[in-house]
Amino acid sequence: MATPPNPNRLAHPQPGHDAPTLAHLLNLPNFLTLCRLGLIPIFLSLLARHHYTYALYVFVAAAVTDGLDGTVARWFDSRTELGAFLDPFADKLMLLSAFVLLTINGEFPVWLFSVVVIRDVIIVVGYLMVSFFIDERIPVRPTYLGKISTFLQIACVIGALVGLEIRSVEYWDALLYATVAVTVLAGGQYMYRGLVILRSNEPEMFA
Repeated sequence: MATPPNPNRLAHPQPGHDAPTLAHLLNLPNFLTLCRLGLIPIFLSLLARHHYTYALYVFVAAAVTDGLDGTVARWFDSRTELGAFLDPFADKLMLLSAFVLLTINGEFPVWLFSVVVIRDVIIVVGYLMVSFFIDERIPVRPTYLGKISTFLQIACVIGALVGLEIRSVEYWDALLYATVAVTVLAGGQYMYRGLVILRSNEPEMFA
């Protein structure tokens, strides 16, 4: 006869299996990421009022916190699942928000915005579909092309914020075209990676 579970044991997990505490989740890297999320409405408010110089300062501050949280997490080995989710989410939210308002303000062409947004939507939907089919959460690891496309998108935002009187029209157009090209290539690379994962798990999917 099976022994009924001990309610005291369920209420008090054994050492080594405790749930993460609030202090563990809100460590310094995660706190920096939350600060970056808090900067987004300030950044958008400045953009909406066309205060591009101040918006640039906030954008640079967000970029600094982005570099700091990853560095601190590696140095002190304080990575958490919350941080692994929040960090790319904060980065993407900041970039997409900037692209939306800068396109509305006429700083970005619609075709650039469309490519960036469609690529990101395809990646997110594809990630969810692959995770659903293989019944497993896939670690988020950006590819080199993905990192380059993010860098170019950040360069586009900074170029838009410094103003037309400073940036060169020829270099500006070259940056926009390069951003679109690398963004599309990175999207194709992520799609290929997803197909490889699905193919490697095909027996389990249809078992």
